[in-house]
Amino acid sequence: MAEEIKLMKGNEAIAHAAIRYGADGYFGYPITPQSEILETLMAEMPWETTGMVVLQAESEVAAINMVYGGAGTGKRVLTSSSSPGVSLKQEGVSYIAGAELPCLIVNVMRGGPGLGTIQPSQADYFQTVKGGGHGDYRLITLAPSSVQEMADFVGLGFDLAFKYCNPAIILADGIIGQMMEKVVMPPFRPRKTETEIIAECPWAAQGKLKSRKANVITSLELDPAKMEENNLRFQAKYRKIEENEVRYEEFHCDDAEYLLVAFGSSARICQKVVEIARAEGIKLGLLRPITLWPFPKKAIADYAEKVKGMLSVELNAGQMVEDIRLAVNGKVKVEHFGRLGGIVFTPDEVLNALKELIIEN
Repeated sequence: MAEEIKLMKGNEAIAHAAIRYGADGYFGYPITPQSEILETLMAEMPWETTGMVVLQAESEVAAINMVYGGAGTGKRVLTSSSSPGVSLKQEGVSYIAGAELPCLIVNVMRGGPGLGTIQPSQADYFQTVKGGGHGDYRLITLAPSSVQEMADFVGLGFDLAFKYCNPAIILADGIIGQMMEKVVMPPFRPRKTETEIIAECPWAAQGKLKSRKANVITSLELDPAKMEENNLRFQAKYRKIEENEVRYEEFHCDDAEYLLVAFGSSARICQKVVEIARAEGIKLGLLRPITLWPFPKKAIADYAEKVKGMLSVELNAGQMVEDIRLAVNGKVKVEHFGRLGGIVFTPDEVLNALKELIIEN
C-alpha cells in the first residue's frame, strides 16, 4: 500500500495521529502555541467517523480530570496544552500516576515563568522529568524533533502508557508544534471494543460485572504500610522502564572529541553546528535524547570516557545539563548554553559557546 504523505504543522500531526491511532477521547483547552491540536480535531469531526469524543473543557483543570475519568475506564484518552496550562494540570497528573492509569499528555512548550511569552522554550524540562505534581512519580517523556515524530510519538506514547499503566507525555517546544513538514501518515487502527478493553485492562472500571469484583480507581491509601507498598511497586515499575525504554539518537559520535547534547528543536540546530564544526576540523558529535525520562544516562556516561567535554544546548537557563552532569559523575567537563524569553539561538552562537566554554577553557 502506498504511503500517505501530507504537509502539516506539528500540532496538526498530533491531532491526525490521535484519530488514526484509535483514540477514544480528547479533552483540552486552547492556549498558544498548541491550539491547532484542538482546532484540527474539531475540524476533522472524528465523532462522525471513529466515534472519538472531542471536548473543549471549561478549564485545564477540568480537562485533566476528564482524562482521569476516561483513563479509569481503560479508554485511550489524551489532553494537550502549553506550559502555563500544563502547570494547572499537575494535581490531576499526580492523581493519574498515583492511580496507575495510562494516558497521553502533550505539552507544546512556551516561555515562562508565569504567563511569559507565546514564543518557544524548553523550560518545562524540570517540571516534566522531575515530577511537576506532588509525590514520587515519573512520566514517560518523549521529545520529538520533527513533525514526523510528533505523529509517530502519539502511537508510541499510548503504547508505552498502556504497557506500564503510567502516564506518558510528548514534550515538544513551540517550534516543533508550529513548523510545517511533510508527514508519512500513520496507519489507521480501530478503536478498542468494550470486550477488548475488558480483556486487556482487567483493572478498568467497566461497571458491575458478574465475573469479578468491582474495580476501584483511586490514588488514596490511608494505611501507611499499604501506601509504602504502593510506592515501592511504583519504583520497581520505574526501574523496569529505565531498563527497557531508553531511546536516543547519535550524530557523528564515532570519532567525536567533543559532544553536544540537545533535544527537540535544539537538536535540529545542533546538527548544523556539528556540520560547521567538522568543516573547521573540530571533531564534534551530537547525542539527542528521545526519551527525556528515562534519560540516556548510561550512553552519556560512556561518552564521558571518550570525549574532552560536553555542551548541553537548551532553550532554557540550564536544566537538562544537571542530568548530564549526574551521568558523567565529574569525569568530563560539562557546560550549558541556552537562550531565554523565546529567543532561539543560531548555529554560530552554539559553536562559539562550545569554543569559549569547552575547547578554549
